Amino acid sequence: MPVLTRLIPSPVVVDISRGALDDLAGLLADQRISSNGRLAFAISGGSGAALRERFAPALPSADWYEVGGGTIDDAIKLADSMKSGRYDAVVGLGGGKIIDCAKFAAARIGLPLVAVATNLSHDGLCSPVATLDNDAGRGSYGVPNPIAVVIDLDVIREAPARFVRSGIGDAISNISAVRDWELAHTVRGEDIDGLAAAMARQAGEAVLRHPGGVGDDAFLQVLAEGLVMTGISMSVAGDSRPASGACHEINHAFDLLYPKRAASHGEQCGLGAAFATFLRGDREMAMLMVEVLKRHGLPVLPHQIGFDEDEFVKVTEYAPETRPGRYTILEHLDLSADQIRDAYREYAEAIGS
Repeated sequence: MPVLTRLIPSPVVVDISRGALDDLAGLLADQRISSNGRLAFAISGGSGAALRERFAPALPSADWYEVGGGTIDDAIKLADSMKSGRYDAVVGLGGGKIIDCAKFAAARIGLPLVAVATNLSHDGLCSPVATLDNDAGRGSYGVPNPIAVVIDLDVIREAPARFVRSGIGDAISNISAVRDWELAHTVRGEDIDGLAAAMARQAGEAVLRHPGGVGDDAFLQVLAEGLVMTGISMSVAGDSRPASGACHEINHAFDLLYPKRAASHGEQCGLGAAFATFLRGDREMAMLMVEVLKRHGLPVLPHQIGFDEDEFVKVTEYAPETRPGRYTILEHLDLSADQIRDAYREYAEAIGS
């Protein structure tokens, strides 16, 4: 008998709206996630402390845990702190590092996770991956999807605009990542999940083609929805493939080669996506990406994030080493350092540097 449908791992509830956090306890009770408010909150010491003051009175049965940072040791310590409590769920309240630590901790102690994002810096808020620093640099750890995602646009507006810009770069990079996946399918016969690819691509296209900016609620809604959909697309695929191609290889190479100088995840992914799209020969899309990245104040050339041409050539040459076995336009072309330099100069000239 053929399988006619499939179950898609996704949150029970996604609430993206202004004032979404005003009745978090009621939302979780209505969704039968926590009827008595026995929740373990993971927060940062900065903005998280302020949010605790705001929301703690409505959650008298909750316990609050401050996360030290974004390392695997921080996540393990958080899990150890929480495991003695009797909680219905773990709530990651904060940015990417907090949510990633909370994801890992929730998985370790066998509790569902509620992701409450306070900024839109990248697509990890709803992905089945926790990205944590470790002794070797940075690692990706498989975890269950959040059971709920709550994004209060009023809270998002209070975060620095650079976080929204980072999310824009990450979302737009989906378009390049899916093209790399299609390339691997054509050249090497790699399986491609059409639903996951469609979800990731449309999330990127929606952000790319939206006329609004970081100060518009309508644009923030589309960006937040796009980042959530991207996370779900990775669950559908069972892999980060829908949202990670040459763009992310270049991002990881920046992080590994220049850990103290690297820019934000989304800035590096957006730049990597534009350059990878140019390498792929899709000049029209590359120019559109450059135009939109510029409009949102994102870098399109390495010197705009503090790297010179030689360093960018080194990053691009090293990038395939960051994801062994992943086939992208970088592996396909297999360019030498001199060829990368020539391609970069052509790219810079094309975009009018």
